[in-house]
Amino acid sequence: MLDGSMQAYPLTLDQFLTHAAKWHPRAEVVTARDGGRTDRIGYAGLHDRSRRISTVLAGLGVGLGAKVATLAWNSQAHVEVWYAIMGMGAVCHTLNPRLTATQLAAMVEQSGASIAIISADLMPLARQVAARVPGLQRLLVIDGPAEAGHSFEAMITATPDHHPWGGFDETAPSGLCFTSGTTGAPKGVTYTHRSSFLHTLRLLQTDVMALSGRDNVLTVVPMFHASAWGLPFAVPAVGGKLVLPGRHSDGASLARLIRQEDVTVAVGVPTVWLGLVEHLEAEGGDLPSLKRIIMGGAPLAPALMERVQDRLGVIVQTSWGMTELSPSGTVAAPGDPGQAALSGRPAIGVDLLITDAEGRALPQQRGVDGHLRVRGAAVIERYFGHDHCATDADGWFATGDLARIDDDGHLMITGRAKDLIKSGGEWINPAEIEAVVGALPEVSLAAVIGRSDPKWGERPVLLVEMRDDQALTDEALLAPLKGRVASWWIPDEVVRVPNMPLASTGKIDKIRLRSEYGLVERI
Repeated sequence: MLDGSMQAYPLTLDQFLTHAAKWHPRAEVVTARDGGRTDRIGYAGLHDRSRRISTVLAGLGVGLGAKVATLAWNSQAHVEVWYAIMGMGAVCHTLNPRLTATQLAAMVEQSGASIAIISADLMPLARQVAARVPGLQRLLVIDGPAEAGHSFEAMITATPDHHPWGGFDETAPSGLCFTSGTTGAPKGVTYTHRSSFLHTLRLLQTDVMALSGRDNVLTVVPMFHASAWGLPFAVPAVGGKLVLPGRHSDGASLARLIRQEDVTVAVGVPTVWLGLVEHLEAEGGDLPSLKRIIMGGAPLAPALMERVQDRLGVIVQTSWGMTELSPSGTVAAPGDPGQAALSGRPAIGVDLLITDAEGRALPQQRGVDGHLRVRGAAVIERYFGHDHCATDADGWFATGDLARIDDDGHLMITGRAKDLIKSGGEWINPAEIEAVVGALPEVSLAAVIGRSDPKWGERPVLLVEMRDDQALTDEALLAPLKGRVASWWIPDEVVRVPNMPLASTGKIDKIRLRSEYGLVERI
């Protein structure tokens, strides 16, 4: 007698939009535009356009596994492009417009993308990138006039055919995002269809994001930031309304959009919600439709959490994750008591381990401080272009975070083992700043460390030891950074020290610097 069997049903990401188009065809994707206007389309219409974009890309030579870069804001057009690229089996390489052209060019050069799809207002930056990458041969423009690029809209309109989706293995790559999450050098994280599919199912659980077809979800977290935390997959999966802010995430714009679209769930980094609260405090008014805010991407000050909860009357869910986790690691359940220090429990599909500095599991896993490791179906195994695993022999990935798990299983991030500074949900690499300032002939030694900031979580502070009593103004010390690093990387303050403290290895003793100058202490 033969055993029965189940159907082979590949877990590929095109299934989410295909499902939404069939079973929730009139549920909307809404994009905010300048002047308070909005664009809107149903999932059926978005599915049609996305399939035609795949046809256009195939005509331009895009095939299975090819990398297509995007440099764009959260918009309908960007969502269409995502599904078009992934649905045909190519790889969507998202680029962060907050980085410099030099940084972006290095990433595109490594990925090998020959086509980039660009929001119209980001074309000046895109042209700078293309000038540095000979292999980047074509720029396609969305969300505005083409001008110095090729109008994607005209190409879509002229293409009636639907390119086939699926038909490839679920373990095929679907996305590529570069991060500096645990080391100074940017590294590429490759997502697969299977990993992001399973990540989506995890997000939808009741004790995680608990989204439903009755929700109108404002996705402020950028689509270039770790797949917008998976929301462009999760919201269509349940037939909810996907509300996108375009390029405006200031308090006034978000308040208007929340009221206009009856937003029930909003997702983004803490500084966004601080801006929203400050707007309402200044201008008045309420947001009665808003029920929940999900925060992550940066440390959350308890005072900010209380301020948001009190002013908006919403449930705040804190979370922790990183690009290497696709990115969700833990999320506080909607019913959990709100505590800014806690980031929730892991849901099924991800596991946590507390170790010592050498990676040995601590015998006691609850109520002790240690180094955090994680493994699961949507956790990185190997970085893009690397031939060695990023995990240990048992599959655990070292996050670079210090953490504690309480008796109820809630994760608390207590610090970071690395020196990177996380400001507004984005990483700043001190080594790049130190290299520029330290090269000045008047500077002997330079160090950059983080200082706690109530708005941004952390901000960089530059400490310098001048050479032979040389004198430079703060402006002169910081001026060489302009154009060399992103503007938001530039330190807020300069501190001059008579003698830079050195550790026994001869390296700058940053622990001592933090202690002596009242800065953020990390073990």
